[in-house]
Amino acid sequence: MKKLFYVALALFALALVLNPVVMMAQAKPPTTTILKGAPMGGVKFDHAGHVTKTGGDAKCDTCHHASKPEKAATAKQEKCQGCHTTAATAPMKTKAQAAFHDPMFKKGTCADCHIKEAAAGKKAPTKCPECHKKENA
Repeated sequence: MKKLFYVALALFALALVLNPVVMMAQAKPPTTTILKGAPMGGVKFDHAGHVTKTGGDAKCDTCHHASKPEKAATAKQEKCQGCHTTAATAPMKTKAQAAFHDPMFKKGTCADCHIKEAAAGKKAPTKCPECHKKENA
């Protein structure tokens, strides 16, 4: 009976240890989120729509890069602002705005794709107020 108690206790302890690992592996990003911090207003970001447009979950690297050695990821899915803050903070060199696009919207994660899509005749915002809205601040 004592042996059974210790086996049950060990299994319970193992479940407590593994639960965060399992939860992290199963975490799903929000369908829609508001990216805040831009002076022109927040961006209502349709994550689910972008996933569909880029080919599904297997294409996460279309937008998300692997974590860098100087700042390792803390979750399987981590929001951009987890590393890229309003002002770049060491060890990071790229602030949030620059991670999405440069000041003139000529290059960056968002700009590269939006400019390409618009050039192909597809509907993709390429002007500041098309994404940035004061009501999303």
